[in-house]
Amino acid sequence: MTRYDRQVRLLAACLSSIAGYVDAIGFVSLGGFFVSFMSGNTTRIGVGLANDWAAAGVAAGLVGLFVIGVMLGAVVGRLAKSHRRPMVLIFVAVLLGLAAVTAHFGATDFAVVGMVFAMGAVNAVFVEEGEVRIGVTYMTGTLVKLGKAITTALLGGDRLGWLPHLLLWLGLLVGGLLGTIAYRHFGLDALGAAAIAAAICAVLADRLGVNPDHASA
Repeated sequence: MTRYDRQVRLLAACLSSIAGYVDAIGFVSLGGFFVSFMSGNTTRIGVGLANDWAAAGVAAGLVGLFVIGVMLGAVVGRLAKSHRRPMVLIFVAVLLGLAAVTAHFGATDFAVVGMVFAMGAVNAVFVEEGEVRIGVTYMTGTLVKLGKAITTALLGGDRLGWLPHLLLWLGLLVGGLLGTIAYRHFGLDALGAAAIAAAICAVLADRLGVNPDHASA
């Protein structure tokens, strides 16, 4: 992530915050299941298969929905070509908006589907040459890079190379905190704020210009 400019890093941190916000809302409302952190749900599948098949089924369903969300985001990104980033984020904003509306009218199952689809789709924002370059819904890889960058700094290398990774992780953490507080006061209606934030990020992404993997197209 260190090779990206400051604007892209800021956008990534904002998206990480949105992911943390939505995941916290999903985690609390679903009683311990995740809408963006699929490693956690995979662990819950394994534990559930040994202790609680119903819980395993819920976790497996969420993983399946997330994969579909990734696929939908990839399709939107491919159709949008050089405008992939803003168009994927508009798609994410629409999904989160629909989740908020359906939840407001009591259709919480549909709201959960919208949340998971959105969290899968947002991973299509930072795709280059067919690969996700910056993951905004999962932090294990980021923490590994943070540890390696800190080690490099201590050994005389780039002294600030660890900061972008820390910023990305902090984005998820702060988003999770805000999402928990928002859910406490507004329930699933709090998803409306995430939809608005995603729309704002779409405008930001549009101003960043052409995506790196389409720069020569």
